[in-house]
Amino acid sequence: MKALFSAFAVALLAGCASTPDVTTDHDPSADFSRYRTYYWAQEPNTTNPLAQQRIVAGVDRRLAARGMTRQEGSGDIALVANVATSEQQTLDTMYTGGAYGGWGWGPGWGYGGMGSSTTRVRTYTVGTLVLDMFDASTKRAIWRGTASGTVSDSPEKNQAAVEAALDKMLSAFPPGSVAKPQ
Repeated sequence: MKALFSAFAVALLAGCASTPDVTTDHDPSADFSRYRTYYWAQEPNTTNPLAQQRIVAGVDRRLAARGMTRQEGSGDIALVANVATSEQQTLDTMYTGGAYGGWGWGPGWGYGGMGSSTTRVRTYTVGTLVLDMFDASTKRAIWRGTASGTVSDSPEKNQAAVEAALDKMLSAFPPGSVAKPQ
């Protein structure tokens, strides 16, 4: 089961219908108009080759839609992707009982019974995908995108979450561009 989580951790995300948390950053001095080609210096490190292929294909599709061409082994931009997972926990506490009665003597009067609480621990996996871009000639970082979310037991939900994360992550790439519909 952990292998499934690790594989889709990259997937990062939401078994529920929530959108992954995505952030991007870039070097404001980088001239993105001069970058036309890219290559994968490091593909995502997942234990599931299908997840890895889907992430690479998703990034490739989005960069091609922005006029960039993938080359093998060299290009203007070197891409590096990393995936990580971590176990998280939440505590859900439910309270019952503890009703207070009226004041006085006799049946039905007086202090009510003791309340009780039940706490449940919910463990879930959070996956994070980090996509870095480096200027291949200077080796300087020029762009970073990070997506993070809850990993589902469902490969279909994880794939949908990856697609949503990549859409959001690369929607304004290159920096300063207007988002283009997919």
